[in-house]
Amino acid sequence: MDAAFTEEQEAIRRTLRDLLAEHAGPGAVRAAVRTPEGYDPALWRRLARDLGLPGLALPEEYGGAGCTATELALACEETGRALLPSPLLATAVLAAPLIAALGTPGQRAGLLPRIADGSLTAALALPGPSPAAALGLTGDNRDGAWAGGGRSGGVQAHRAADGGGWRLYGEADRVPDGHSAGLLLVAAHAGGYPRSRTLLFLVRPEAAAGLVRTRLTAMDETRPLARVELRDTEAELLGADDAQDVLGALAGTGRTAAAVLAAEAVGTAAGALERTVAYVKQREQFGRAIGSFQAVKHRLADLYVRVEAARSAAYYAAWDPSAGPLALAQALEAARIATGEAVQLHGGTGFTWEHEAHLYFKRAAGDELLLGPVHRLRDRAARLAGLFGAADGEAGDDGTGDGGTGGTDGGAADARAAGARAAYRAVV
Repeated sequence: MDAAFTEEQEAIRRTLRDLLAEHAGPGAVRAAVRTPEGYDPALWRRLARDLGLPGLALPEEYGGAGCTATELALACEETGRALLPSPLLATAVLAAPLIAALGTPGQRAGLLPRIADGSLTAALALPGPSPAAALGLTGDNRDGAWAGGGRSGGVQAHRAADGGGWRLYGEADRVPDGHSAGLLLVAAHAGGYPRSRTLLFLVRPEAAAGLVRTRLTAMDETRPLARVELRDTEAELLGADDAQDVLGALAGTGRTAAAVLAAEAVGTAAGALERTVAYVKQREQFGRAIGSFQAVKHRLADLYVRVEAARSAAYYAAWDPSAGPLALAQALEAARIATGEAVQLHGGTGFTWEHEAHLYFKRAAGDELLLGPVHRLRDRAARLAGLFGAADGEAGDDGTGDGGTGGTDGGAADARAAGARAAYRAVV
């Protein structure tokens, strides 16, 4: 593995950092979150037009840049450093990969170019209390418990009376950018219990009757969340048929999303640390800068080591997304500690709600609520690596396992366990 970034990758990072420094300062961030969209639409269009940000990891045939998750992670590290409110995570990291993986040729051709040029934003609506569970980050998503197990709750799908389409009924909470997205990707149960299966559906808000979207009050106002309610709402099945491995696709998307969000959390931690270092160099006490005191130096040195370790883990995960959940755990922990210390070291001003240190602290807390918590991410990774012995009925990420419905042979299970152990050692 060559850990050095290419000249093109460094150019993406440098160009985006310069642009955000000019147009996404603390004042601009606070103004953006108060717009109906929850972000600055003009800046989003510029990021799409000048940098191709939403299409970085999309194939060139659909108007994307044809890059990998590494470039997307580098971009998100910079957006995390600036706390940029944008639909990048919801659109490019969660929704677009699923459309690319499962959509029909017509669906991909009709949707992905519009996502790539920034004219269409999308949101992934996952029922249940935890998106991390649905994405297979904190447990096996094949048991269906994250959305009612097919018995009740979540979102239910049934064919329309005329047999020509699908209807959805139910609701999903905590949908990132769900209140303003131009396209909803909804996970729903179909078939009824006990033959329930999870499918993905496209819902176009501008023409969907029975759809109610409500923006929620969130701890992190830079990442708006919404409740999506569907009352016999017309939907289009994503893909050509209902036999696709949707749960496997969700788990694969979850691993990549974890790697990208890890890079973004590292950017958040680094941004908070940089501002704290600048502050302690200027703030004087007893006739000298407080940064010259040994106790403060030690605290900052510990933070620097923690952030750099998390950055290394995030970069590794961007190259190998199977390490994404572990890297995310380390990055979330680093962000939580670094932003908390930022509030402390800013003293009396850091404790005021108006200070930008609180924006960083809330982003770190919000990220852990979104795809955490840290201890569950680590527990899942440790179990997959076999550190606690074989888990009865634990399915692998490909949906097979001794206690699952598909079954597997011992060699495949051993290979998955060996790969998980290698990723665990690489990150930890």
